[in-house]
Amino acid sequence: MAHSAIATGTARPPSSVRRIIVASLIGTSLEWYDFFIYGTAAALVFNKLFFPTFDSLTGTLLSFTTYAVGFVARPLGGVIFGHFGDKIGRKKVLVVTLLIMGLSTFAIGLLPTYDSIGFAAPLLLVTLRFIQGIGLGGEWGGAVLMTLESGDPKRRGLNASWPQVGVPIGLLLANGVLSMMGRVTSESAFNSWGWRVPFLLSGILVLVGLWIRRSLEESPMFEEAAAKEPEAAPVLEVLRRYPRRVLLAIGARIGVDVAFYTFVLFITTYVATYLELPKSYALNAVFIAAAVQVCAIPLFGHLSDKFGRRPIYLGGAIGAAIWLLVFFKLLDTGRFALIALAAVMALIFHAAMYGPQASFISEMFPTRVRYTGASMGYQLAGILGGALAPIISTALLKKYDSAWPIVIYVIAMLVLCVICVLAAPETAHADLEEDPLHGQLAESAG
Repeated sequence: MAHSAIATGTARPPSSVRRIIVASLIGTSLEWYDFFIYGTAAALVFNKLFFPTFDSLTGTLLSFTTYAVGFVARPLGGVIFGHFGDKIGRKKVLVVTLLIMGLSTFAIGLLPTYDSIGFAAPLLLVTLRFIQGIGLGGEWGGAVLMTLESGDPKRRGLNASWPQVGVPIGLLLANGVLSMMGRVTSESAFNSWGWRVPFLLSGILVLVGLWIRRSLEESPMFEEAAAKEPEAAPVLEVLRRYPRRVLLAIGARIGVDVAFYTFVLFITTYVATYLELPKSYALNAVFIAAAVQVCAIPLFGHLSDKFGRRPIYLGGAIGAAIWLLVFFKLLDTGRFALIALAAVMALIFHAAMYGPQASFISEMFPTRVRYTGASMGYQLAGILGGALAPIISTALLKKYDSAWPIVIYVIAMLVLCVICVLAAPETAHADLEEDPLHGQLAESAG
């Protein structure tokens, strides 16, 4: 199929596209840094600082519950900022979302603990986590669409995968800073003030991100679509005309999310709390795996341009399901090299899903509602996926004292992912000028 005039005629020159990719990558890296330092701190210290009256696993479970609040808020952020992103443009929204994430993360670093103000401490923690989630919920769609809509249509998978690389970079930054603070401080000093440093650093990092994002140019595809047919109420349009696409996007993402947070977050609880090994084993293993994933995500995004989104996506989901059968066995050895191998292979399989995911989901929706539609599908899946995965995994471990129920749970979610990817059409060569999947998905209306 010929590519659209919008996708080719108004695309930015390569140098401009590179600037957009770099700006989006740096911004998403900073936002995910903010998000991940909370998750890692929830696994390591928040149970002691904000829920000290409970036993270790129960405190961790409650800590992960506050972590899940961020995921619950993300769909709201996706709808709010998706609306404005489809109305006034991608660029303006990206500046606001970065500011929201940075300030809320900085404020977490200033919070008094349970010993100081009692129940008000976890309440404030939950509030700031909710604000974090709203910011990140609006971030993903804008960053992905700026790269997807501005470059060569034949490189959409690769271009849209670059904001996804912000996830392992943010994870590297978060685990690296927390690991460094753990090395340079004693355990009592880390629990007292060391954990705050990574959160407070966010204040400096957000200034860097805002300076970079000010140089962005607006998506040319959005500008032309808005001039021709501005959408008055994007969220209503998505719900009315594209409900099946939203459901397919949700189903395709849930398993990816569950697998990821099991591989990079629950691993810390399992290794440090359940196996009682040094927490550095898990942190350093995830650090190495995230470094590998920085290269793997754009590789699989590139491969999805050549071979299609679905084959790469499905290969990652099936590979991750098979790897889960040995993942916890490697952790149980207690040997760092094997723990690192478990994490590295897990995130390579995740990258095979995550690399093409941004373009796969975004290409399901027409330009005038793409920000809203893609954000809704992506962020709603986060509630059922990333929000619940650490909670469910910790609860299963506490109840059954075994990793096998967790393996079954994650594989079941990956099976759902496979079903939804198979049910969706290939989007790699869809023409994005109008409705990219016109006639390929039977909708309930429209």
